[in-house]
Amino acid sequence: MTKTLQRLLATSGFALLASFAVQANEMADGEVRKIDQETGKVTLKHGEIKHLNMPGMTMVFTVKEKTLLDKLKAGDKVKFAVVQEGSRYVITEIKLAP
Repeated sequence: MTKTLQRLLATSGFALLASFAVQANEMADGEVRKIDQETGKVTLKHGEIKHLNMPGMTMVFTVKEKTLLDKLKAGDKVKFAVVQEGSRYVITEIKLAP
């Protein structure tokens, strides 16, 4: 592999990781409708999720860690970060909205 190709791949990889990190840190607004602690799922009525080109709707999300749901209850207003993993949308961070 040539040095130029190695540099290009390294740069592209870092750009892709940086892009993913930015997307994962973008917070969307939502309201908790239902929590299923056992399966690690939460139903949210959410606003637009720009980095996923998703309009506002109510849907079920999986959480990366079940402990993210510990302090939430139905009716809570939240801010959350979500990424797409295959056909699933996974919440990586969720907190009560100020």
